[in-house]
Amino acid sequence: MKRIVVITFALGFVGVLASSMFDLGPAAVDLRVPVGAHLARSGVSHPVTAVLLNYRGYDTLLEIAVLLLALLAILAVAGDVRGASPGKAHPVLQTLAQLAAPLMIVVAVYLLWAGAFRPGGAFQAGAVLAAAAVLLHLVGLLPGWGTPGLGLRLGLAAGFAVFLTVAAVLLTQGFLLQYPPEAAGGLILLIEGGLMISLALILAGLFLFLSRDQETT
Repeated sequence: MKRIVVITFALGFVGVLASSMFDLGPAAVDLRVPVGAHLARSGVSHPVTAVLLNYRGYDTLLEIAVLLLALLAILAVAGDVRGASPGKAHPVLQTLAQLAAPLMIVVAVYLLWAGAFRPGGAFQAGAVLAAAAVLLHLVGLLPGWGTPGLGLRLGLAAGFAVFLTVAAVLLTQGFLLQYPPEAAGGLILLIEGGLMISLALILAGLFLFLSRDQETT
């Protein structure tokens, strides 16, 4: 009976959400025209990347900060634990994972590079790199992570630190995250490179730091 009640409420909630999505009115502000008009000054040719790292750079900076804080909270609660190796998967699965991981790295680098002029960017590239790490862990080729050392800590904070450093340097010119048009492309690529590394480590860490506890219990 409880399951029926829960399923009924869940389906009703989904129905309400679906109907509200179909009932959405027009956007209060249409940003397509102003974004397109100033796209040449953003340093990139793809409007989504321009919005995320130029016109709404504050939001992206806070997003990486929230993800980093979430991982730090997990580490604070979990305490010091040594990493443990998961059980070994079938050799065929391990071989397939070893073949897939380099391809995933290539895809991640491509997504980072392509983000300037087509769909892609640091968040997508970081997610693919994190997926490669999780895949290697699931087949027993990568142990769960223990207490992070200095190198891993630097990697986790690299994206946020680079983003914050660029913002601080630009602030000396009188503006926060307002890139000079002639340097915008290079600065965005620098920020996205740091974000890719940090996002990959943070997303993988959310899985691998938790899996170490399950493997050691």
